[in-house]
Amino acid sequence: MNMSRFVNPFTDLGFKVIFGQPASKGLLITLLNELLAGEHHIEDLCFLDKEDHADNVHDKGIIYDLYCRTDSGEYIIVEMQNRWHSHFLDRTLYYVCRAVGRLTELPPPDTIKIPVEKDTDGMVCESSVPYGSRYRLSTVYGIFLMNFKEDGLDKKFRTDIVLADRDTGRVVNPHLRQIYLQFPYFNKELAECETLYEKLMYALKNMNDWNRMPDALKEQVFKYLDQLAAVANLSEENRIAYDKAVDRYRVSRIVEEDIRREATEEGLKEGREKGREEGREEGMKKGREEGREEGMKKGREEERLSNALKMKAKGLDYETISDITGLSIQEIEKLGIDDRRDEGKL
Repeated sequence: MNMSRFVNPFTDLGFKVIFGQPASKGLLITLLNELLAGEHHIEDLCFLDKEDHADNVHDKGIIYDLYCRTDSGEYIIVEMQNRWHSHFLDRTLYYVCRAVGRLTELPPPDTIKIPVEKDTDGMVCESSVPYGSRYRLSTVYGIFLMNFKEDGLDKKFRTDIVLADRDTGRVVNPHLRQIYLQFPYFNKELAECETLYEKLMYALKNMNDWNRMPDALKEQVFKYLDQLAAVANLSEENRIAYDKAVDRYRVSRIVEEDIRREATEEGLKEGREKGREEGREEGMKKGREEGREEGMKKGREEERLSNALKMKAKGLDYETISDITGLSIQEIEKLGIDDRRDEGKL
């Protein structure tokens, strides 16, 4: 049984309670304005049909978590994804592109009126308009809240995607935008959160562990969140559905942890085997290098002794031989004894 005072925003019903019902509109507008600060400001929005009613049977299964239109004509998809799945980035791109495609099915806020005129024969005809006008688009935002790390993104909390020139970074078309929020990378403590945006992100990540709203969250939006997200305020129907959603969430996390643990153990096993193999290879490499070095050193020593022996045979004094070969007087004297002993070999 869930012991937290607040719903878990990373469950389907928890997300819907916080952001996806008419009573949540003010909170959703606040969240979106914080995410789009400096880029766009929303005064009002309306919720749209979340299901894609495309003619293509494969597209009929697309149901967005949230799909809405702002008062100034932008379209926004908000998706919550609790766990990793393959091709996540491809799916989110497809969702945004489908939303762009749907713009042709929806009347634009300022529909172009084509003036009517008569030709020379008195027949009514439409005056010409620029061919490209029909392709004028509203901006579509895709905002994706992720309770997992995606390998295809940089290891950071927020990633903003725009259509930009590769060399200059200049935005070429502003009408397709994606924002990815990887909550496992949001590691700030509440005392470190300075802006409302940071406080909202902190609350979404941690609220399921709270029994009360922290005193530091004094803004009005958190008082509203306190009431909206309280488990005790759920209807009986929603409470039953939420408990089931929490069970699914916990099971999915357990399965994910098992998969991660198995992957880690397998990785460690492979790492140890690779380490042993690399260790053997490194040992052989080091042995070969040391062998070469030792051989070269021995060769140089034998060459010095041979040269000293030849110089001594020619009658050079010991000090001169020592200066040239680096051998000590004692070594040269001993070499003389060996020389006489091995005289037959010279």
